Amino acid sequence: MRKTPPLILLPLFAACATVDPLPSWRDTETKTALLDFVDRVSDPASPDFVPAPERIATFDNDGTLWSEKPVYFQLLFAIDRVRALADEHPEWRTTQPFKAAIEGDLDGLAKAGKEGLLELVMATHANMTTDEFAAIVADWTETARHPSTQKPYSRMVYQPMLELLDHLRARGFEVTITSGGGVDFLRVWAEDVYGIPPENVVGSRIETKFEWRDEEPVLVRSPKLDFIDDGAGKPVGIYERLGRRPILAVGNSDGDLEMLQWITAGSGPRMGVLVHHTDAEREWAYDEDSHVGRLRFALDAAVERDWLVIDMASDWEVVFPGSETDGTL
Repeated sequence: MRKTPPLILLPLFAACATVDPLPSWRDTETKTALLDFVDRVSDPASPDFVPAPERIATFDNDGTLWSEKPVYFQLLFAIDRVRALADEHPEWRTTQPFKAAIEGDLDGLAKAGKEGLLELVMATHANMTTDEFAAIVADWTETARHPSTQKPYSRMVYQPMLELLDHLRARGFEVTITSGGGVDFLRVWAEDVYGIPPENVVGSRIETKFEWRDEEPVLVRSPKLDFIDDGAGKPVGIYERLGRRPILAVGNSDGDLEMLQWITAGSGPRMGVLVHHTDAEREWAYDEDSHVGRLRFALDAAVERDWLVIDMASDWEVVFPGSETDGTL
């Protein structure tokens, strides 16, 4: 027979039962809807229960798990690499987009568009082994600082999203990333920062080939694009890498539209979520007029398809880890 717990332990049990899994979220309808969905699909007694192998969530990275202003952080990494290699390439000082990168001209880089970014990436991310690239990325994430906050980029992540990732894992979800950023860039640090292992990261990639160097077998990054994991490429990347359609997708821009459409079109309980950057004081406020993270068509679709929209200013009590003590931007 089950024993009744001593009265002295009842308050402790009650406290454990009411622990808030999302303490950095305000008690809004958004938080309630998220927790309700997670509870329904992870409770075996629920009619909406989803077996663990199918209980997959995927998150965009830039603007969804960490900030993306003033430009995508991987572009800032590429800029730093251009500057580090500039003495070896004097022609870069008079050639765009390298000239803009060396001079820190972010507006000029923005005007270069995706083609300019791709050119920088190919020049700074390729012609090295995968281990060499990983070491460079690891050093950058340890030493580089955000130009506005002077924080390490690993501290520019969103505390509410870190809590959501933890809560999903606690309820048996497989948590993944689906990013337009480079997959090898993300895999270096995603496990330490998000708890997401390399095999659960889907992203854009350049070609990689096997070679022998100094009598050692290595993988070498080639200066040739293999796959862009953005827009219509996102659902393709998810299917090719994961082999299953997730039931929860979270993004923040029009680059996530097709991912959200495909995931929420599946059978059974599903949820699409958009992060709307509305907080100019604690982060940034932007949507359809932004040169990064542009949000227009996906926001319209959210209304039509009843996707959940996170209003950063209204729904988040805290934005960055430690921001309740060290201030805002």
